[in-house]
Amino acid sequence: MLRQIFVNLPVADLARSRAFFEALGLHFNPRFTNEHGACLEIAENIYAMLLVKPFFQGFTPKPIADATQSTEVLIALSCDSAAEVDELVARAVVAGATTPVERKDHGFMVQHGFADLDGHQWEVFWMDMAAAPAQM
Repeated sequence: MLRQIFVNLPVADLARSRAFFEALGLHFNPRFTNEHGACLEIAENIYAMLLVKPFFQGFTPKPIADATQSTEVLIALSCDSAAEVDELVARAVVAGATTPVERKDHGFMVQHGFADLDGHQWEVFWMDMAAAPAQM
């Protein structure tokens, strides 16, 4: 069975959010993008739906979390190298992101991250699976 993942994220300004992620080199699927939301293609079968807050609210009776004030989700995004981690975080900062966490080098893994324009925290990492400890 083919599985896909769609992470739905509320955004305040869809055009601004699209420009931010496009500045990171990511693309949107126009087939699933309109004035209410945009389908961010992260990898094959992995997507983030950026939904304007009123449209997002239609999917839940709960209040929408303010990601600049509280953490509702940590989105972990793997990279092919430690250099790609650094490059992606640097592009995010240039595009307006903040870096709420410091870069960490664990030898077998490099972690860093950024908070996007709406405060959603993206954990960016590279890991050498062959060098990872047998149990963490």
